[in-house]
Amino acid sequence: MKQTFSLPKDSIVKNSLANMDVHLKENNWTLKQKLALTCRILFEMGHDSGLAGQITTRGSAQGTWYTQALGLGFDEITVSNLLLVDDDLNVIEGEGMPNPANRFHSWIYRNRPDVNCIIHTHPTYISALSMLEVPLKVSHMDVCPLFNDCAFLGKWPGIPVGNEEGKIITKALGDKKTILLAHHGQISTGASVEEACNLAILIERAAKLQLLAMPAGEIQNVDMHLAQEAHDWIARPIRHIAAFNYYVRRFQRQHSSCLE
Repeated sequence: MKQTFSLPKDSIVKNSLANMDVHLKENNWTLKQKLALTCRILFEMGHDSGLAGQITTRGSAQGTWYTQALGLGFDEITVSNLLLVDDDLNVIEGEGMPNPANRFHSWIYRNRPDVNCIIHTHPTYISALSMLEVPLKVSHMDVCPLFNDCAFLGKWPGIPVGNEEGKIITKALGDKKTILLAHHGQISTGASVEEACNLAILIERAAKLQLLAMPAGEIQNVDMHLAQEAHDWIARPIRHIAAFNYYVRRFQRQHSSCLE
């Protein structure tokens, strides 16, 4: 142990990352199982807003993706009631109809080949912050995976059921992984379901921290280099998987039906 006391920080970080890759475990759930689990996790984490919001992940065939059926809450989603749809929102597998607001997902998927999962929700603190028409402020280590990775759409374009809204939202998102939508909610994307789920949880936490700090004084900027360091330290694929696995363990007991 004492041998590490003379090591520079970058060497300790490198060793720690190597150990994470060895000791943090992946999972073997299917895409549909991960999607159903994500719905239940986000329900428990305050992202429930009635029937509002959509969670999607790409299917195996190009131009297809899984989503929940309109009329079901996040706490009712199971593997068996998920829909497989195409870019025109035609149902390929399953019964029911997707939320028409899923249309902007098609635009994001078409323009962002790096995105495999999209989460759009209206959680309480994000919704409250969105009413102020101010960007998200990343000023705490825990939420640094959002640093320089959260876009802002300052004007509400209306209900996102048309192609116009899809174009506006996709352009505003750009190459970022998350976006705060004024008077609306949030979108979190990821190369994996686990990443998108974790970022959705973090963006709501960041909004809560921002709203709690604002009445107490001016929120201070974090050092950009340190914030980027924290971003790269936390926002790693294996860390996203580990966090997702934790949330599954935390909530699976009361939501075991989602895997049926």
